[in-house]
Amino acid sequence: MRAIEIQEYGGPEVLKTVEAAVPEPGPGRVSIDVAYAGVNFADLKARSDGYRVPALPFRPGLEVSGRVRSLGEGVAGLSVGQEVTALTDGGAYAEVAVAQAATVFPLPKGMDLRTAATLPTVLPTAYALVHTVGRLQPGESVLVQGAAGGIGTVVGQLAKAAGAGAVYGVVSTEPKAAYARDHGYDEVFVGDFEKAVREATGGRGVDLALDPVGGETFHGSLASLAVFGRLVSFGNASSAEPWQVGQPELYPYGVSVGGFSILTLAKTAPAQLRALAERAFTTVADGTVSLPVTAEFALAEAAEAHRLMGTRASTGKLLLKVGA
Repeated sequence: MRAIEIQEYGGPEVLKTVEAAVPEPGPGRVSIDVAYAGVNFADLKARSDGYRVPALPFRPGLEVSGRVRSLGEGVAGLSVGQEVTALTDGGAYAEVAVAQAATVFPLPKGMDLRTAATLPTVLPTAYALVHTVGRLQPGESVLVQGAAGGIGTVVGQLAKAAGAGAVYGVVSTEPKAAYARDHGYDEVFVGDFEKAVREATGGRGVDLALDPVGGETFHGSLASLAVFGRLVSFGNASSAEPWQVGQPELYPYGVSVGGFSILTLAKTAPAQLRALAERAFTTVADGTVSLPVTAEFALAEAAEAHRLMGTRASTGKLLLKVGA
């Protein structure tokens, strides 16, 4: 089979197409003939910095859609040939991928494989940020960093559907701002945001802030909270030092900080992740949210997909078309 592999860390050019043996699923695992693979920022971090890479060579890719090829020992509830979408711990950029059965999901009724490839990481993460970890209440305000990305696109829609009083986004360019306004955001700030947030909220701040960037952006989001506000960190795109908060930051206004990582949850609490994902997927099936695929590449063009995402100019979701 064909697969994309990195044998050294570096720019998009280190992504190489290789011929590899077809992987067989071990106990509790499922192999999938891949139709589409999602492209995520975590894949870029793996390629450039070794993020969550156990050893080289390494095949990137965290999410696929396709058809069940074979079942490992002890797997129940799935059948060969069934259309599924899955979260993997790597190896999705390939014609055949393997995933834990707990993170393999039958397609919701009426959903096509192309749409399904956008679901495994983005939908559960966005749902958790709004509902499970963020605990958004009707009438509350939300501030979302990276509002035009895959997760940001879904969060804006979910927050509106949950009855948010105001949904604010932060992006890097005006075209991204226009895109975000079309996906649930009431107001979008380009670049610097702290002063703009205070002005937009009459000095009050926001009830919930969601940050995948870290570093100065994390601290700016923390400073943008209202009294009793919540901040949820779900990434470190800036590659800054891990954030630290304590009594000086939390006590004065009773704010709180939480975190979420779908990849970590898949390892520590797969049953809870499965329940979360199933709730999240219904929001696409019932039309509450949609996630546009804004660019599609062949498997051998994975480097081009990484280049586009690396420019920070992309919006929505990027996919690799593998075997559809």
